[in-house]
Amino acid sequence: MSSRSLVRLSLLSALCLSFAGLTACTPEQLALISKLKPLPLPSGLPSGFPSGLPSALPSVLPSSSGFPTPLPSLLPTPTPLPTSVATPTEMPTIAPTGEPAATPLPTPLPTPLPTPVPTSVATPSPSPSPVPSALPTATPTPLPTATSAVNPSGSPAGVGASLNGRLPFPADNAWNQAVDTEPVDPNSANLIASIGLTTGLHPDFGANWNGGPFGIPYVVVGAETPPVPIVFTDYGDESDPGPYPVPANAPIEGGPNASGDRHILVVDAANWKLYELFNAFPRADGGYNASSGAVFDLNSNSQRPAGWTSADAAGLPIFPGLVRYDEVVEQGEIKHALRFTVSRSRRAYVAPARHFASSRTDVNLPPMGMRVRLKASFDISTYPSEAQVILRALKKYGMIVADNGSNWFISGAPDSRWNDTALNTLKRVKGSAFEVVQMGNVVTP
Repeated sequence: MSSRSLVRLSLLSALCLSFAGLTACTPEQLALISKLKPLPLPSGLPSGFPSGLPSALPSVLPSSSGFPTPLPSLLPTPTPLPTSVATPTEMPTIAPTGEPAATPLPTPLPTPLPTPVPTSVATPSPSPSPVPSALPTATPTPLPTATSAVNPSGSPAGVGASLNGRLPFPADNAWNQAVDTEPVDPNSANLIASIGLTTGLHPDFGANWNGGPFGIPYVVVGAETPPVPIVFTDYGDESDPGPYPVPANAPIEGGPNASGDRHILVVDAANWKLYELFNAFPRADGGYNASSGAVFDLNSNSQRPAGWTSADAAGLPIFPGLVRYDEVVEQGEIKHALRFTVSRSRRAYVAPARHFASSRTDVNLPPMGMRVRLKASFDISTYPSEAQVILRALKKYGMIVADNGSNWFISGAPDSRWNDTALNTLKRVKGSAFEVVQMGNVVTP
């Protein structure tokens, strides 16, 4: 047999033995294989070619594992991939901590769907947002009339937040004293007539006017609210110096572009203090310019120095005299006097007021601080429940002249939940239904 034939036979036999064992060889191949002896292969064959045929059949019988012992490859060994080939990048795990990470896949891959945030992570929306937990959660803007947060002291916080029945000032403070049994002032008839006998009561607050709630807004803050600098532009000598804990975007009476009194009222629920500004304008540094301002300790009966103004003309705090939704609707009772305005006042004041706001000296005009009450005989049974709460407070605690303005205008806090139809029934109550509570010493500077 020629060398070329031997090579062909060698290749054929080796392949059948290497890949399939003896069962793949024909009888002729087996007969030839049994007669062959190892022969050297001719030169010029590819590198890695076997040096000869096996010398005995047992070397190609199945191994103990059940698979034949492979012969050396008769084909060139493939060149391994160079080490510079990039290893597939492991995709980032977006599952929450503690969950098994996803099996890494080679790039390119479609963008994986984000894993929903676990329910234990607080989100501002009613349902969890399907975003990776590593992304920051957006903080929603608080609604103007809803409680938006709870400060570390546990008190409610936010614009128009409920005080949950907590009463500013001690129980024996003038704002919180019942006057339903006090005598009538001797000059009551003339004083009431100067305000208007046939003029109706007017709620200067509500849910909707010019597209939104109206009134004098307030915001409740906690200990975490940083104080900001206050610059007084008109009555600094009668104002309490700053800084005041006025939060960013604090509500301003009338709105940010208002041309009226522009009051800002801040209740510090953590320290139980009241900060009030008149004619306030925000500055770029986070502080405010204001015509005047005052700070009140809500745990104390302390008054401002005699002759001093405040954020109000009478030198009184504004917030304690507001009609608030949380008291009228949530508590169902107002336990303090209310605030109202008159168009003409006297150059005088009476406690609890500390300041006048007029040049008129007519004794038949009301001084700042004068208190009126709804007559006990006035029938309130036909009024809606919200109006009845207010009218009962006017009988028991009355209301105090605090500023010059429209006659019989009662101050209150704006809230989108007010029932304006119910509030407007108060206009049926005329000035003649009121009487002046006997005044003490009237100060006439």
